[in-house]
Amino acid sequence: MAQEASRARPARVLVAKPGLDGHDRGAKIVARTLRDAGFEVIYTGIRQRIEDIVSIALQEDVALVGLSILSGAHIALTTRTVEALKAADAGDIAVVVGGTIPQADVPKLLSAGAAAVFPTGTPLDVLVQEVRKLTSKRVTDLRAGEVGAGE
Repeated sequence: MAQEASRARPARVLVAKPGLDGHDRGAKIVARTLRDAGFEVIYTGIRQRIEDIVSIALQEDVALVGLSILSGAHIALTTRTVEALKAADAGDIAVVVGGTIPQADVPKLLSAGAAAVFPTGTPLDVLVQEVRKLTSKRVTDLRAGEVGAGE
C-alpha cells in the first residue's frame, strides 16, 4: 500500500534563490505555476546558501532543483549546486536555472550540469512541460529501482 501511495505522489520540486539576489517575484510566479500544474513545490525564499539548498533538496526528496538567479552569478552558482548535489550522492536530482541569463551563457550552464535553462521571458507552459519531462524521468528511474530492490 505504501508503494502505491508513493507512486501517486506528485513530483516534488525545490525552487531556490541562491546567493545575494533579493528579487523573488519571478521565483514565486514559477513556484505557483508549478504548484498549479500539479507539482509539490518547496520554496526556499531569498538569499540561500548552496549548502542549505542541497540539504533541503535531500531532506525533501525532490526530483528537481530550480535555481532562480538574477544577480549575474548564474554560472558559478549553478556549477556549485550541481557539484554539491553530486558530492552528496544526489547527482540524479536535476538542476534547472532561470532568470536573467544571456543567450551566450546557456551552453556554459548546460556544460556545468544544468538539465535546462529558462531565461527571463520563457513561456510558463514551456517551463511546465520541460520540468514535467525532467521529473518524470527521475520518478520512473526511482520506481524501477524500487521494483528491482524488492526482487
